[in-house]
Amino acid sequence: MYNLDFKEDRPLDLVGVGRLCIDLNADQFNRPMEETKSFTKYVGGSPANITIGAARLGLKPGFIGKVSDDQMGRFIVEYLDGDNIDTTNIAVDHTGAVTGLAFTEIKSPEDCSILMYRDNVADLKLSTDDVSEDYIKNAKALHISGTALAASPSREAVFLALEYARKHEVVVIFDIDYRPYTWNNDKETATYYNLAAEKCDVIIGTRDEFDMMEQFEKEKKSDEETASKWFSHHAEIVVIKHGAKGSFAYTKDGNSHTSGTFKTKVLKTFGAGDSYASAFIYGLFKQWDLSKAMEYGSASAAIVISRHSCSDAMPTTNEIEDFMSKAERQGIS
Repeated sequence: MYNLDFKEDRPLDLVGVGRLCIDLNADQFNRPMEETKSFTKYVGGSPANITIGAARLGLKPGFIGKVSDDQMGRFIVEYLDGDNIDTTNIAVDHTGAVTGLAFTEIKSPEDCSILMYRDNVADLKLSTDDVSEDYIKNAKALHISGTALAASPSREAVFLALEYARKHEVVVIFDIDYRPYTWNNDKETATYYNLAAEKCDVIIGTRDEFDMMEQFEKEKKSDEETASKWFSHHAEIVVIKHGAKGSFAYTKDGNSHTSGTFKTKVLKTFGAGDSYASAFIYGLFKQWDLSKAMEYGSASAAIVISRHSCSDAMPTTNEIEDFMSKAERQGIS
């Protein structure tokens, strides 16, 4: 059994940190961006999506981030408020920074891409002055993702949040969320990801993301070897996802767990990781067996990739349980 100590006397369940942006998802499917005529606007950004997913499942989340001082920034904050996410620690940028935009292209269910506009974005202007120790110590868990580590001052803000979390025994969950377009090179990425992962209790990523972090190693590691490395630091749980093949979770006590996936009608591929993480985290709060938490994550992912949006598509517990009762399981059993 894993050992995560969620402090029950704290008012916030989960505090997300980092990227708040706008997703503009193509309204026309099965065609390239050049032929796409219109898009639908949604709140986006991996940590935002995960926090929204957690709220839909009944957790009480908050967020530490920074938005632009314009209509887009206000749209994001109002959307989070609508999901009962505490936004009191979302700062407003006053330097003229803008909201990051993610245009999605849906050529086919298997061929999707994202065109990112990330120059001078407000979320990367988050600074150490925007990180409140009192806010973090009132949370049971802190969630960070890799994109917030890509540039200063956001990078330093995340590391300060990690220090406060460790100081106040806040469980730290790291969703690797590797986005190459936000980084100068993969060596820089690996350096900061490893430094952050050393301070985390739960690490979630794909096999490719862990391979990127391990590029300085002499030999390629197995899943078990990867997990073992992080158990020598703070990690209690390491989850390694293998796409359609399913996911594997390892715990510090030497146990391992597996979960397959669910058949679904795929519309687009993006959003799967965020929905998986939010439902898996919900399972951790419920102290479920890891296989059950992973299966819940897989079901949530299957629902979201069948829908047009990411944030709007995040399911409720009733939706997940209804889907699981009807859907066909596949992959690892």
